[in-house]
Order: sequence, then structure tokens, then C-alpha cells
Amino acid sequence: MELGLTTFAELIPGAGNKKPDPGIRLRQVIEEAVLAEQVGLDVYAIGEHHRPDFAVSAPSVVLAAIAGRTERIRLSPAVTVLSSDDPVRVFQRFATLDLISNGRAELLVGRGSFVESFPLFGYSLNDYEELFAENLDLLLAIRDSERVTWSGQFRAALDDQGVYPRPQQSPLPVWVGVGGTPQSIVRAATRGLPVTLAIIGGSPERFGVLGELFRRTLADSGFDPQQVPLAVHAHGFIADDSDVAANTFYPSYAAAMTRLGEERGWGPMTLPQFEGMRRPEGSLVLGNPEEVATKILRWKEILGISRFMLHVSVGTMPHNQVMRSIELLGTEVAPLVRKG
Repeated sequence: MELGLTTFAELIPGAGNKKPDPGIRLRQVIEEAVLAEQVGLDVYAIGEHHRPDFAVSAPSVVLAAIAGRTERIRLSPAVTVLSSDDPVRVFQRFATLDLISNGRAELLVGRGSFVESFPLFGYSLNDYEELFAENLDLLLAIRDSERVTWSGQFRAALDDQGVYPRPQQSPLPVWVGVGGTPQSIVRAATRGLPVTLAIIGGSPERFGVLGELFRRTLADSGFDPQQVPLAVHAHGFIADDSDVAANTFYPSYAAAMTRLGEERGWGPMTLPQFEGMRRPEGSLVLGNPEEVATKILRWKEILGISRFMLHVSVGTMPHNQVMRSIELLGTEVAPLVRKG
């Protein structure tokens, strides 16, 4: 089973803290990725956002910097907002990253959980669904053929046009990020694409039906479900002691989720809610190494996943605490998960 990390390079201050410097935060992200490789983790992924809460609007640039400091770990966005981007440029950026990294790039594409990129790049939210479907099909056409003839609704047509450079990997891995919508699962599975499920609330059991739908649709579409992976992305934190993990993580997590909740109509994050989320049946992957490994293995059994991605710094946490959590994930959690 593959284990990895995701980050959004958060700039959301915890209670009483000042907003982090974006340059410092980006350099910390690079150090976190280097450590992730050193402790044997498989994947490092960076989200794309276009708002003041996060430092990364260009994941491929940061991933290229990481590529220059690493040799083995796979590098991915989390996610690239394909709906409001040009599939040609997306492919070119990550084909370039693949060449720089000696064949370690992946693409994780999605519609995005925020909407700032749509007006920023001149797209309408009324076309939210149609943009992603069309751009995904064009991206796959470019991936699968050096020269492309294509026409659609939102972009200028291509007439036997070559797209360069070509990646080292053939084909370049393309995953789809899904927040829990069955239609998104079906769209990915009918194209034979691996999926990353973002589980940030509720009981993971309710996502089990999506895992079943994914595998059933793959089979119905002529693909072998054993050959197309399913992954999970979840919030969490690891410390040597369970209560220390909770007490360390809660202030920044509550600050971040309360701030985002104000935009989306959620109530503020409360300690009782947090305590429920850290229980064995909850969505937070939080605790000491044994507890975290047990929860990951439980999700593997429920969902049939072959990759798990932990998002440690949901709010902005002290860098040394994040680094310790990464160290524990690689040195103590990973052996337990891989043995289990």
C-alpha cells in the first residue's frame, strides 16, 4: 500500500498567531517533501488555490523545486483545477515536470473546492460541470497521442496539432480527485482513470458504496478493477502520544475549519465535534502511530484503497511539529500498514 502526504501550503494562522510569510511557507513545503522521501513515503502532492489562505497557485513550479532535491518520491498536484485551466498547458507543465524528475510526475485533476479560479481566468460557474468533462477528454486525448485533432465548446479547436514536450512516462498517470459525487466516480471509471476520494467529514463507511461503484463501473467499462487504483485523502496528524496529537492539532485545525465554514455556512468547529471526528469511526486520521495505522488499515478494508494520503497541516502548524508527524508516518506508521 502506498502512503503519501498532501499540503495546500496553508497561510491560515492558528488562534493568536500572525499570518505566515508565503516565501517561508513554500520553503518549508520543500523541506517537508525532502523529509517525506527520506523516511520512505511514496507520494507528495500540493494543492492549487487562488486565494490568500494558501501559498501555492502553481503546483508544478513547487514540485519542480522538490524534484531537484529528491530522487524517488512521486510528485503530484492535489488537485490541478482542470475546469478553469487549458488542458494543453496542463499537459505541458506536467510533462516537463516528468522529464525533470526522471519519470516521477502524476496528474491529479479535479473541479476544485473553491471557485476563485473561474472569474480569475474568465470562466463562468454556470459551465462548472461541462468545463471539467470537456477539458478532461481533451487532456486524455493529448496524453494518448502526440498529434491531436479535437473540437469542443469552450476552447479553440486543434487540427492535427502536436503537443510538446512528451513525458518520460507513457502514458503520464492521470488521476481524478472526487469529493464524494457518484457522477464523478462514474466519469473517471468509464475512462479507466484512478480516483482519489477526499474524505474530510462524516463516517468513512458512507464512502464504501462509492468504492463499490468505482469497481463495478470499471468492470462494466472493460477495465480490470485490480489494475486501477483507488486512493483516499484525509486530514490528520501523528504524535508519539494520542492526547498530544489531539491537543497539538486542534487549535490550527479548528481555526482553519471555522474560517472556511464561515464562507460555506458551516458552524464553527467545536471541541466535542473534533473529539467525535478523532474516534475510530470518524474522519480524522489522528493519534499515535498505532492508532493511525489501525485507522488506515480499517479504511483499506472498507474502501479497497491502495494509496492513502495524509493532509497534516490543515491550518498553519509549527514546521517542527509537521516534520515530526511526517517522520512518524514514514518510520512507524508505514511499517505497520505495510505489514498489515
